[in-house]
Amino acid sequence: MNTQKNFLSNPVVVLFGALICCALWGSAFPCIKIGYNMMHIASSDTASQILYAGCRFTLAGILAVFLGSLTQRQFLLPTKASLPHILELSLLQTILQYLFFYIGLAHTTGVKASIIEAVSTFVAIFVAGFLFHQEKVTARKMLGCLVGFAGVVLVNVAGNGMDLHFTVNGDGAILLSTVAYAFSSVFMKRFSVQDNPVMLSGYQFILGGIVMAVCGFFMGGHLSGFTLPAFAMLFYLAVISAVAYSLWGLLLKYNPISKVAVFGFMNPVIGVLLSAVLLGEKDSLGFSSIAALVLVCIGIYIVNKAPKESA
Repeated sequence: MNTQKNFLSNPVVVLFGALICCALWGSAFPCIKIGYNMMHIASSDTASQILYAGCRFTLAGILAVFLGSLTQRQFLLPTKASLPHILELSLLQTILQYLFFYIGLAHTTGVKASIIEAVSTFVAIFVAGFLFHQEKVTARKMLGCLVGFAGVVLVNVAGNGMDLHFTVNGDGAILLSTVAYAFSSVFMKRFSVQDNPVMLSGYQFILGGIVMAVCGFFMGGHLSGFTLPAFAMLFYLAVISAVAYSLWGLLLKYNPISKVAVFGFMNPVIGVLLSAVLLGEKDSLGFSSIAALVLVCIGIYIVNKAPKESA
């Protein structure tokens, strides 16, 4: 256990591990759009989007449990004590986060959604520091977060769709999605003290994915166009969730939340860059994207250069 803790607490491992997660999550933005096109899901068809996400997360959970069992050389099974933890994580990390996200996204712009979602880093640090006392919230950490957040705002405001009008069913739903995700990060760190984070991620995805799929189906959602490329894209999206969330959970287990959560500012920046490459959205590449990336990197550096503290 100490060997694993020393390895996963190494700053270089945290850096590359978190960047792998962000690169995977960032690639999800354009790949989801490609998957929608393959499955003939309209941008306004929220029910089918939720159904598609439910299938993705259920498959992600199965993959996480399978890969975790291979690495542990034994089948990962939840204990009686871990079942409530899986239920709570599933409710926060998958069901509430994504149900609110898809509902909100149908009533607001992608730009505003990305900026509101970036607030999850602040929420996670405040909840971890002031509510659960898992770490100290310092001025330096807040400064780093503000610099990183400025990068997220810059990369999004450079495009279209930003205004100051707040809608409850749009922006409000995205905000609730963000709060649910932030709490899930804090709970993952708490629960992983006694439970395997890969096991937690896997089974919460299975449970949450099934609930989302059922909700999407009864909301009138449907899927079509099940071709081999379409399934390959769905499988890749499942791999993103299985690998990224499992690795993220391991990093949270052995490091202060602030040092890991701050990397979340990279997600929308990477999403913009990959959208330019995969979707041909060349207009998103420019000075603002480079400047945003620099700001995010500076913010991450500031937070991770804070004085060492116990995880």
